[in-house]
Amino acid sequence: QVQLLESGGGSVQAGDSLRLSCASSGVTFRNYAMGWFRQSPGKEREFVAAITWTGGNTDYSDSVKGRFTITRDNAKKTAYLQMNSLKPEDTAVYSCAVGSSEIYPLSALPRYNYWGQGAQVTVSA
Repeated sequence: QVQLLESGGGSVQAGDSLRLSCASSGVTFRNYAMGWFRQSPGKEREFVAAITWTGGNTDYSDSVKGRFTITRDNAKKTAYLQMNSLKPEDTAVYSCAVGSSEIYPLSALPRYNYWGQGAQVTVSA
């Protein structure tokens, strides 16, 4: 059974930093990408960042590019999202996901098979 557990969320002020972690377990397929998505009330789930198995390819949404960095440690089966210069518009529930379907780009929801419950990030002005 695949489980993804996010941690590191919280409430911060604009300009602060947070680091989210996504610990995976039970993933039996290899070469899977890990991604971060977010959703705020009344909005669709949106892509934030993703990374391939080797870490050789990453992708970011335009809204976070230059401020967020995604990394992964395959030995620990964990992905990280370092979020700097946070803005109030970054407030959302952040969920991590894993998937192996390479016919979809890293930013596409259908690429991902399993999802975590999410971690709340709140940024106040």
